Amino acid sequence: MVRVPIPTLTEERRRDMVKLISKLAEDGRVHVRQVRHDVNKDIKAQEHEGAVPEDEAKRLTAEVQKLTDRTIALIDELLKKKTAEVMEV
Repeated sequence: MVRVPIPTLTEERRRDMVKLISKLAEDGRVHVRQVRHDVNKDIKAQEHEGAVPEDEAKRLTAEVQKLTDRTIALIDELLKKKTAEVMEV
């Protein structure tokens, strides 16, 4: 058994961790938006080629937006929970 002593976190270190967590959450949001952009671009291309009708393309775009909003809300919720957990003394 190996024991590694880990000192308790100081207030400053907790704030640094919260900043890091916030940055990671923002990176996640940006990635989700980029995926949405790529998918919408693919839908537009298929619509232009005639593979997808216009009304179906609009429906798919709206569905992608709903999924994006839901995922970003989940990221925000997880960020809030993790921030509270880190700042807990």
